[in-house]
Amino acid sequence: MEGVTDPVDQALLDDWQRGFPIVPRPFAVLAGAIGIPEAEVIERLRRQRATGRITRVGATCAPNIVSASTLAAVAAPENRIEEVAAIIGAQPGVNHNYLREHDWNLWFVATGPERAHVDAALARIAALTGLRVLDLRLVRPFNVDLGFALRAGARKPAEPPAQIDPAAFRPGDRPLLAALMQGLPLDPRPYRELAAGLGLTESAVLERVAALTGAGIVTRLGVIVRHRALGWRSNAMVVWDMEPERITAAGPVLAAHPGVSLCYERVPVAGVWPYRLYTMIHARSRADAMATLTELCALPMMRGVPHEPLFSVRCFKQTGAMVAAPEKETA
Repeated sequence: MEGVTDPVDQALLDDWQRGFPIVPRPFAVLAGAIGIPEAEVIERLRRQRATGRITRVGATCAPNIVSASTLAAVAAPENRIEEVAAIIGAQPGVNHNYLREHDWNLWFVATGPERAHVDAALARIAALTGLRVLDLRLVRPFNVDLGFALRAGARKPAEPPAQIDPAAFRPGDRPLLAALMQGLPLDPRPYRELAAGLGLTESAVLERVAALTGAGIVTRLGVIVRHRALGWRSNAMVVWDMEPERITAAGPVLAAHPGVSLCYERVPVAGVWPYRLYTMIHARSRADAMATLTELCALPMMRGVPHEPLFSVRCFKQTGAMVAAPEKETA
């Protein structure tokens, strides 16, 4: 693990990216599993957050279940990349913003509590930049649980997508989900601290977090790492021009491949962007990423499928998604 040689830190960052305990003293559970005091677990996580190796101990949520999101792109002229990226990143709800190797070079994710919020953000970006914005809405997720096996030689487990029960969501859960996306306090009783800020009891928060996790609305609860800070610096978004009926069979196979970190189908844009199937490859080097792509192209259902790898050049923004509108927003 680049920059992390201590075996205790490796265990914290590798073993607890999901399955974080939903109990009053969760860090004590981690401490018992690793064999160190609870206070040391919390202090080590604080250090990893301070150094930028982790963003938070918190949640990720299933897309477009209790909120809205879309992947979008613009083709910014070379001399306007910084300007356009700043405009995009300033919009409320934009939580990822990357420069990639392609004419459509600035790629971002716009999120919000409902679709109208996302549409408004895309419209503002188009108006402020004077550029066309591709709105590439999600059709089917095959794997959106981004995690990394960080120990040398380890590979991420192939996990089938969880069944989601939207009926488990209650209107009052939205502020709780927003707080979980921001991250739990690094405190011996983080759920109690979170509950106090929401005007709830600790037991009520524990019950709702367990219910939302069990329903698949919370897709992952645990340590959210910054893959670049840990050596996974080669990020390729591979787009495939494939018919929907073929995607039905190919999607699960690609999602299960150990070199694929995300896989989903999105709507194309007629005459501009024909690609429907997306696979993310996170690797330590470009050569490793291309080796994974070679493996994917050799799969029987992928042979001869037109595709393009869009390597990431720069990350302008990476935060949690917006599931609840802030009290005040600015245009």
